[in-house]
Amino acid sequence: MIVIGVDTHKRSHTLVAVDAATGGVLGERTVSANDDGALVALRLVAGLGDERVWAIEDCRHVSGRFERSLVAAGERVIRIPPALTANARRSAREPGKSDRIDALAVAHTALREASSGSRQRSLTSRRWRFACSATTATSSSLSAPG
Repeated sequence: MIVIGVDTHKRSHTLVAVDAATGGVLGERTVSANDDGALVALRLVAGLGDERVWAIEDCRHVSGRFERSLVAAGERVIRIPPALTANARRSAREPGKSDRIDALAVAHTALREASSGSRQRSLTSRRWRFACSATTATSSSLSAPG
């Protein structure tokens, strides 16, 4: 299973692909925040395996177009609230703040929340697997603890 963490912005999206088993980074790239960028992103991850999920920082005003492109292509997409990534960003081994650190934090948060005993979802659960199929044309969200 591959988790692609995405830090979205108005003009670009930064992607970091993470192996769910090891947490290791498989690759990273920044793409344009348009349809061409979505195609580039899909081509990049195609070689990483069929079992993947996109974890996107929940900023729908800038991520909506990208999410819709992924869902239309049959990809699984989940939204990660920014509040959930705070701990992952703080524990990053790299100093400072960058889009790469944020995208990696989104991916690690998705992995953490999927394996958490307090959440009843997993990245391989039927609910997540089909939550974003092309037939439903929706995406799933993790909610902040509360």
